[in-house]
Amino acid sequence: MEQTVQVEFGGRTITMSTGKMAKQASGAVVVSCGDTVVLVTAVAAKAAKEGQDFFPLTVNYTEKAYAGGKIPGGFFKREARPSDPETLTCRLIDRPIRPLFPENFLNDTQIMATVVSAEIDNDPAILSMLGASAALTISDAPFNGPIAGVKVGRVDGKLICNPTAAELEKSDIEIVVAASRDAVIMVEGEAKFVSESDLLDAIFFAKEAVLPLIEAQEELQRKAGVAKREIAPLTVNEPLLARVRELAYNRIGEAVKLKTKQERHNQIDLIKSETIEALKEEFEGSAKQIKAFLGDFEYERVRADILDTGIRIDGRTTNTVRPISTEAGLLPRVHGSALFTRGETQSLVTTTLGTSSDEQRIDSLYSESRKRFLLHYNFPPFSVGETSFRLAPGRREIGHGMLAERALSAVIPQHDDFPYTIRIVAETLESNGSSSMAAVCGGCMSLMDAGVPVTAPVAGIAMGLIKEGDKFAILSDILGDEDHLGDMDFKVAGTSEGVTALQMDIKIGGVTKEVMQQALKQAREGRLHILEKMAETLNAPRAEMSAYAPRITTIWIKTDRIRDVIGTGGKNIRNITETTGVTVDIEDTGRINIASTNKEACDLAIQMIRGLTDEAEEGKLYMGTVRKIMDFGAFVEIMPGTDGLVHISELDTARVKVVTDVLNEGDKVLVKCIGIDKNGKIKLSRKEALGLNPDGTTIASE
Repeated sequence: MEQTVQVEFGGRTITMSTGKMAKQASGAVVVSCGDTVVLVTAVAAKAAKEGQDFFPLTVNYTEKAYAGGKIPGGFFKREARPSDPETLTCRLIDRPIRPLFPENFLNDTQIMATVVSAEIDNDPAILSMLGASAALTISDAPFNGPIAGVKVGRVDGKLICNPTAAELEKSDIEIVVAASRDAVIMVEGEAKFVSESDLLDAIFFAKEAVLPLIEAQEELQRKAGVAKREIAPLTVNEPLLARVRELAYNRIGEAVKLKTKQERHNQIDLIKSETIEALKEEFEGSAKQIKAFLGDFEYERVRADILDTGIRIDGRTTNTVRPISTEAGLLPRVHGSALFTRGETQSLVTTTLGTSSDEQRIDSLYSESRKRFLLHYNFPPFSVGETSFRLAPGRREIGHGMLAERALSAVIPQHDDFPYTIRIVAETLESNGSSSMAAVCGGCMSLMDAGVPVTAPVAGIAMGLIKEGDKFAILSDILGDEDHLGDMDFKVAGTSEGVTALQMDIKIGGVTKEVMQQALKQAREGRLHILEKMAETLNAPRAEMSAYAPRITTIWIKTDRIRDVIGTGGKNIRNITETTGVTVDIEDTGRINIASTNKEACDLAIQMIRGLTDEAEEGKLYMGTVRKIMDFGAFVEIMPGTDGLVHISELDTARVKVVTDVLNEGDKVLVKCIGIDKNGKIKLSRKEALGLNPDGTTIASE
């Protein structure tokens, strides 16, 4: 039997229904708003696989082309691998729900969100976040929800829930916030140099705003939900725990104080192997449980030390940033490069400049668009001393790349001011905490090294949290181990003026406003410190671009002359590019960008375009070529494809009986434009050009 709930939200009606579609799933909810409809299913396996020691949660989000009334492009004509936007939405759904399952629930669980109808003003990603929580809430899976997500914008100082596409164009904030009834769980988004206090207001505006969505899910659960399955409590082998504690607890406490990552990990690995060896006869087959106990000890000791002493794993205080070193221009042939090192995290970042032909074409459910700023983030396994099989960037790489791209996009110059396509590639060479923020810092420096006139330098920092009861510590510039053993990963990027991007994930039930306020305050202090360190190497964009970067010269022509530049079947534009070797991009506005590393080639291309598009001006001198002789005068080509008539009476100051007495076909002759009639016919005079140089100066007499 179908059950439905409706809720008014942000001036629109959101409907959630269950019991009609996909009834064999553990939970299935159809979420609709306007003409956007998403089917979200949740399935949790009845039992965990034998020996399973992690929670295998999978989230899939698919935008069906038919949802937007389109047929997929490509040879196969069907949806294939997820696009980057689909992958990013998978992460938006996954991150807030993952920490809300019991620690001892290890059953395979899969969320599938399928967009079956879409319109541009009702974001299916936000509805999918709601649907995922609702499907889990009404299922028997042990989910500690519900939660809800909302996109927040700010137009003319007013905060808006789930803004339309038109409103987002005018908004200086675009963040997605996921929250439970009691706390904020996840934040993701970008801003245009917004202050920390304004962002905090936006985040907690979202938290209050989602309460009706949470209540609607609770109503749907009362109407159609099933009883939650019982999960067997964790059992602990107390004798084994006591022996492991006796042998290793203090040793782990000393090991976690070793300051370098490799030394620390090597010592912990040694303790694990020695403890397992010492207990293998007394507790046969207990290696996995011993490792789990040792992991718990590491978790306890690191967190206790920080909360009790304020001193972290590597000896820093809670608000200290690791040592930073930077270098720019280290790769000779690339257009811009930088090496950013912070502690044991290192990123090699390059910037490449291209033309509009290098822009990425985006084929979305709604329309096609083009993207001129791209940032690609890579995380090779050697950066953490590991090996792995790699085919394509993973979800994490795509997500971190988008975060860094958002952070830097706010300072990228407008196309009219800098008509280049810009691609940044961040190669993570070492990782021990927040390589994505290293990509932001290195990316900004590589942009400046390439001579891109960014509006301000950008830096980023990752914040952590250790919380036990009411006691907490905010950690600036977290290590990888502090991320793994802590309760929060909060990345904030921006300029000295304000925030441009942020991302927060937590592992506990949520964070309060007090915690976030302190985290944002420390993040600003850390960001300003990092910006100072970056400025010691490069404090502004270079005045000159690399010799290997294309130079783009912009000229304008009348829109009705674009066809003359292109020519029949592209003949003219092809001749220009083949003759000069330049790249020519023509826009509908009449703007033409000519790109080449060779100035002479650029100048020649401009000359050829001008020859095709320039129009005669009355009173101007032209050096022309006689193309045709007639009884009444001569036709002279003053520009390619543009002829004018020199009447016989305008050939000389004296009377001319026969045109050929003065001119013959093929002659070069200086003429003056003396008129253009209403039909566009050009009247020329040789007589008025006599005694003049082509530049209009008088010929000096001998």
